[in-house]
Amino acid sequence: MPSQKGNRLLKGECKTSREEVNVLKIPWVKSSLVYGLILLAIGLTAILAFKVLDVGNMQAFLDAKNLVRDYGLVGIFFATIIAGTIVPLGSPALVVAAASFGLNPVLLAITAAVGFTIGMTANYFLAYRLGRPYILKKMKAEELEATTLLWNRWGWILYVFFGAIPILPVEFLALICGLLKANIRKFLVLSFAPRFMVFTFLAYFGEVVGSWIGFI
Repeated sequence: MPSQKGNRLLKGECKTSREEVNVLKIPWVKSSLVYGLILLAIGLTAILAFKVLDVGNMQAFLDAKNLVRDYGLVGIFFATIIAGTIVPLGSPALVVAAASFGLNPVLLAITAAVGFTIGMTANYFLAYRLGRPYILKKMKAEELEATTLLWNRWGWILYVFFGAIPILPVEFLALICGLLKANIRKFLVLSFAPRFMVFTFLAYFGEVVGSWIGFI
């Protein structure tokens, strides 16, 4: 749960009333959900199209598969670092795509989770050092106040929940953790563990998809 120092910060900075905040009404949450659902729809459509068109035997995809196998883990590592710093690169989709080309699911999940955690940690320390003015460049004051009220009520439970759902923007919560100077050890563990489980599931799903389409 939030530290005493975090609670003091909340009391001093949040002007929003203490009435219950609906997380789904926070703009950056809504926009992330919409973005995630659109990406999911596009991804499923692409999978079906690839199967129907039998693209697995096309030379372009054979070349892409070789490229992914040679450099995929390095690419995923750097892409997930960037994705963890609020640049919406769709890291779950990248993991599925990489696994569908034959990358080892376990190594892929570990690489993606480590990269994402590094990106989240960058968010944490930027907010820790630069404070509220920095975060207000990423979200509106009303959104910050609503988010800190949610954190004050749910704390790490909220963080784990966001981390375990691929389309929820846990990256923004990393900023709140840094602003409130939340326990860094808990932050690292709870940044890595949920995303590792998510990426492991997605990597094995991608492997199944790749086999079904004919990439593997």
